[in-house]
Amino acid sequence: MAKLWHDKYLVKPGSDFKIAEADPDETLKIGKEKSKEEMQDLGERLNELQQVLYAENRHKVLIVFQAMDTGGKDGTIRSIFRYVNPQGVKVTNFGKPSEEELEHDYLWRIHEHTPKKREIAVFNRSHYEDVLVVRVHGLVPQSVWSKRYQQITNFERMLAEEGATILKFYLNIDKDEQKKRLQERLDVPEKRWKFNIVDLAERKLWDKYMKAYEDAIAKTSAEFAPWYVVPANRNWVRNYIVSSVIVSALESLKMNYPSPMKGIEKIVID
Repeated sequence: MAKLWHDKYLVKPGSDFKIAEADPDETLKIGKEKSKEEMQDLGERLNELQQVLYAENRHKVLIVFQAMDTGGKDGTIRSIFRYVNPQGVKVTNFGKPSEEELEHDYLWRIHEHTPKKREIAVFNRSHYEDVLVVRVHGLVPQSVWSKRYQQITNFERMLAEEGATILKFYLNIDKDEQKKRLQERLDVPEKRWKFNIVDLAERKLWDKYMKAYEDAIAKTSAEFAPWYVVPANRNWVRNYIVSSVIVSALESLKMNYPSPMKGIEKIVID
């Protein structure tokens, strides 16, 4: 397969990935206005591909979004999937586990939300919280969370072998950009509902989170479930890159509409 321009954001399996080497403030050569025009084309193409995906009833797609607080997960999902038929897209937001979920293994609550055939499942946060938040806050010992990288890889391998196309995106913002976005939530009345004092406590753990993300991405990026580290300080850059990756992945499935019933051309509707 020919190398695509957005492959530069792909974390190659087994590579020595370092977050510090990924520029969150990157801009694209095409510029903001041109990218907006192309986003419209990408949205229309995504809509076409989703229709074929749904009609063909062979493939299923899992898209995972992870980011620090204010990283833009909600905005990315809203911007990209507004073009498609909601009947074929399921978005799940994984927050703090319930008491019942904690009684099971950490992947139990995840599995029921994975995509079925003809469906695009979108995870806003995901099973990766169990090697991120759980690790940073010491909710389980290292001897427990350190085994989860391989468990997660095995879980995603099973999904892929069962026909799922998996794409994982880390929306990469820097600490200064997060400060600006948190301040905006204080300053703009319409955004104040988003502000949570807990976010400030989490911000103090920034360096620990960066190390946790670095390890999670490096240890679990695989050919069947790749990670893309997307520069996300600028929303238009973020949205354009993510859209391009998704469209390219769906195009690579070589999908086709099912053949019509025999003799359909002879049917006359009175």
